[in-house]
Amino acid sequence: MLDFSWAAGEFTATDVMAATSLTRSTAIDAIDTLVGAGVLQELPNARAVGAYRSGRPARRFALSADLGVVVGIDAGDTHLAVTVADLFDRTLVHHRTDVDQHQSAPDRRDTILDRLGAALDEAGVTRDQVLALCVGVAAPVDRDGVSPPHPDGFWERTNPGLTDALRDWAAVVEIKNDAQLAAIAEGSDGAAVGCRDYVALLSSERFGGGVVVDGHVLHGAHGGVGEGVVFDHIVGVGSAVGLPHALQDQTRKALADGDIAADGPLGRLVANDHLDARSVLTLAASGDADALEVTDRVGTVVACVVGVLGSMYDPARVIVCGAVAESIEPVLDAARRILPAELHLPAPEILASTLGAEVVSVGALATARRAARERAVPRLAEERLTLSA
Repeated sequence: MLDFSWAAGEFTATDVMAATSLTRSTAIDAIDTLVGAGVLQELPNARAVGAYRSGRPARRFALSADLGVVVGIDAGDTHLAVTVADLFDRTLVHHRTDVDQHQSAPDRRDTILDRLGAALDEAGVTRDQVLALCVGVAAPVDRDGVSPPHPDGFWERTNPGLTDALRDWAAVVEIKNDAQLAAIAEGSDGAAVGCRDYVALLSSERFGGGVVVDGHVLHGAHGGVGEGVVFDHIVGVGSAVGLPHALQDQTRKALADGDIAADGPLGRLVANDHLDARSVLTLAASGDADALEVTDRVGTVVACVVGVLGSMYDPARVIVCGAVAESIEPVLDAARRILPAELHLPAPEILASTLGAEVVSVGALATARRAARERAVPRLAEERLTLSA
């Protein structure tokens, strides 16, 4: 009954019977029990709101609007985004800010807690109203929310004991790898809706893949499925550095190789220290020959990356995610031309995400809402029913 109510909107006992095969008496008993627990609310009947004119109006119900909120956090290497939302996909507060990538683990933890507290204050909610909270971090995360040691301590800095630090901030707390959350976002709201086999290739600071096979997000013993370090060892890729950095690196290399003009638009950007990924992509989209040379070079790298993913996981689609995705088409055009030669299997479709820089936040919120639906709200209903017994 509770599961039905999440997607039903307003409903009657007859609607419940049709969807669940419960008898009328059982459906009404379940509804009354959940109304008594404050999980469902009874709405004014149709006659009371002027929409019913004869006979006895049916009682109408909906999930209570004041059960609580969910929180999604994108704790990236260089940014932090905190989103507070209700259970009906309405955003109450969203903050995104840059952070120092060289912060110590304690400082990173304090920053996350401070921004979380500020967001809840702005939304006008307290910790006991947070049903579920999900954080995406740039590190593998095991099923207990813990990241393994990293040679230079990076994973410990990006996930500085967040499971313990956030334990008292929500009824359910989940720490997830950011690329896995990107995959969840693409499957729920993006380019992979209805697709059972795909990879969300998060391509900001470094490559990382969220892998979905047969409709299941793959995890691994330490949460490391899709970890980008593999690309450090792939001929033709050589580094897990993300697309924004790859575009700048390949521009400088093409200039050094004499393949683009020093006095051209790109050459002048390099000379004036104004080079960034957006500039390269904007010039490529306008047809600039030097910029297209660079996007072809980066497209070759992307084709190698997708070729590896295609051979390992056999996806139908690879979706390039992150802020760079909105203007990455010149690179993907080149990758699509090259990719078939990289594979024996049929080449996956390469798409640019439409979710932009917020893809991890979207996945974190979707994960938090699912945790609220499957764990936090049923637990809340049980507690309330126990107290009223």
